[in-house]
Amino acid sequence: MTSAVWAAAALGGIATLLHFATIAIAIIRCRTSGARRAPPADAPGMTLVRPVCGLDDFAEATLRSSFTLDYPRYEVIFCVASAKDPVIPLVDSLIAEHPHVAAKLLVGDERISANPKLNNCLKGWNAAANDWIVLSDSNLLLPRDYIQRLLATWRADTGLVSAPPVGSHPIGFWAGLECAFLNAYQARWQYVADTIGIGFAQGKTLLYRRADIEAAGGLRALAADAAEDAASTKIVRASGRRVRLVDAPFPQPLGQRQRADVWNRQVRWAQLRRSSFGLFYMLEAGAGPLIPFACAAVLAAAAELPVTSVLAVLGVLWYGGEMLLAAAAGWPIPLLFPIHAMLRDLLLPVLWVMGFSDRGFVWRGNAMTTADRGETA
Repeated sequence: MTSAVWAAAALGGIATLLHFATIAIAIIRCRTSGARRAPPADAPGMTLVRPVCGLDDFAEATLRSSFTLDYPRYEVIFCVASAKDPVIPLVDSLIAEHPHVAAKLLVGDERISANPKLNNCLKGWNAAANDWIVLSDSNLLLPRDYIQRLLATWRADTGLVSAPPVGSHPIGFWAGLECAFLNAYQARWQYVADTIGIGFAQGKTLLYRRADIEAAGGLRALAADAAEDAASTKIVRASGRRVRLVDAPFPQPLGQRQRADVWNRQVRWAQLRRSSFGLFYMLEAGAGPLIPFACAAVLAAAAELPVTSVLAVLGVLWYGGEMLLAAAAGWPIPLLFPIHAMLRDLLLPVLWVMGFSDRGFVWRGNAMTTADRGETA
C-alpha cells in the first residue's frame, strides 16, 4: 500500500471509530429510563424564570407545563418585554387556572445588553424569592420531575446545570431536518464534551445558584458575550467549577418549520459559537462524514472494490448508528431521517464557513451581531 492509502486508512478509521464512540456515549447519557424522580426530602426553594415573547405553535402546552411540576417549593416568574405582546392573555389565563402555584407575570424591558432575552430575564432574576434560579425558555416542554433532575445533576464542583434542546413533534420536511441537527448531531456532541469534562451551557435550561452569579457581577455579567449561555460557561470555568448537563435532555416541540427558519437558526448558532469559542469551533471543521467517506472512497479504489457499494454500506452503518441513538433516547425518527441526516451533513461545511461571516441576524424581531456584547447605552 502507498503512503497515501495508509494515511487514508488511518484517518478514515479514526474518524469512523470516533463517530460510533460518540453515539455510544450519547446513548448512555440520553437514554430514557421511564422512572420519574421523587422530590428530595430537603427540597430547596426554586424559582423558574421563563421569558416569553409572542405565540409559538405549542405555546399553551409548554407554558402549561410550568404549573404541573411535581416539586413542593417553587415559584414561576414569567417575563415579557412589551405590554402589547400577544402571549400575555395566555399567561394570565394559565396563572388564574392554577392558583395553587406561586406564579406571576412581570412586564418591562430594562436594557442592560444587546441580548433581548437577558434584558427580559433581569426583572425576574431580581424578583426571585429563592437562591436557586432556573432560566427556562418558554418553548421548552418541562417534565414533571424537571427540577429534581436539575438538582440531581449538581455536584460539589458544579457552577451551572444545563441541557441542550432536542426537537420533538416535528411536522413537515424542514422540521425533520431541524431534528437531524438538534438531536443526533448537536446534542450528541454536547454530551460528549460534557462527559470528558468540558461541558458547555445551552440557553434553553440554565440552573444557577444565585450567590455564584452575584459574586461574578450579577446577571449583568452575562452581557459579556452576545449569548448568555456562552458568558455563563466562561464565568463558571473562570471560577474553577464545571458546567454539567442533565442526562436525557428536555424536548422542544417544533411543529411546522420553514426552510429559512432552520437555516437562519443554524447560521446564527454557528456565528455565536465561532465568536465565543473560536478554538473549539475550528475543530468542527472535522465533524461530519466528509473525511471518513472520502477516505473510504480512496481505500475502495485502491482495493479495486466498487466505490459506490462501499460508500452505501458505510452510509447504512453511519446513519443507522444515529437512528439507534434516537430510538434509545426516545427521540422522533421521521420517515425521511436518512435524507434529513445526509442533507444536514452536506450543509455542515457551508455552515462552518458561514460562521466566519460578520453579517447580523434577527432574533425574536431584534437585530443583533456577534459583536453585540457588554452593556448598551
